[in-house]
Amino acid sequence: MTTPPAEALRALRAQTPLVQCITNFVAMNFSANVLLAAGAAPAMIHCAEESGDFAGVVGALSINIGTLSPPWVDGMRAAIAGAQAAHTPWVLDPVGHFATPYRARVAQDLVDLRPTIIRGNASEILALAGEASDGRGVDASDPVAAAEGAARALAARTGGTVAITGAVDFVTDGARALRIHGGHPLMPRVTATGCALSSLVAAFAAVTEDPFDAATAALTLFAAAGQRAGPCAAGPGSFAPAFLDALYLARPEDLDWIERHAA
Repeated sequence: MTTPPAEALRALRAQTPLVQCITNFVAMNFSANVLLAAGAAPAMIHCAEESGDFAGVVGALSINIGTLSPPWVDGMRAAIAGAQAAHTPWVLDPVGHFATPYRARVAQDLVDLRPTIIRGNASEILALAGEASDGRGVDASDPVAAAEGAARALAARTGGTVAITGAVDFVTDGARALRIHGGHPLMPRVTATGCALSSLVAAFAAVTEDPFDAATAALTLFAAAGQRAGPCAAGPGSFAPAFLDALYLARPEDLDWIERHAA
């Protein structure tokens, strides 16, 4: 890796990048709080009339298709065009794209625009690569290991980095690959955790030259925060604030202890 996770976290907090998040209604608040706790600055700008202009001045753009509508898709397209014109990295979170034909079509159209990083669960990545998936709604029913080949193929197709999150995360740019261990079983019990992670991936992409390193740093920070928050929580309700605190309190050297292996 060119930029280790600890160094990437130092850069994030030194630069406080502004991240434009076009995300779903469920995820807006938690995603904004995750970015603030980690050290970035969120902006939830989504309408087509301003999203393209705004994408030209931010550090990174995060696109999440969780609650789609045609006007929001127009905003996404405008923002992506603005980001690309400004050479700004952008992240795609294809939430439950296999659930309906409309959602699937939008997701594939956005993939064709070559996102810098794609972040999804195993079922989403399998289906996005055109392979069979057991996904249901927005939930993953497939193990991360089953989608590793699909992630490599998707990275080769887009020229970007693909991150699969689950019990053990997987990151690849088609040539390199890592598995990241950590986190806590309560993380998927808190709504919008994955969506917020995609926004955090964008934040690291704003301060890290290599998208592979950016995705790795974001997933490593999430794993470390989950490990720290878990023992403090009695259940999902107390885990969410403990997790935000853990992100805020995380030291760069804490990320060095998270287990990562080349795959």
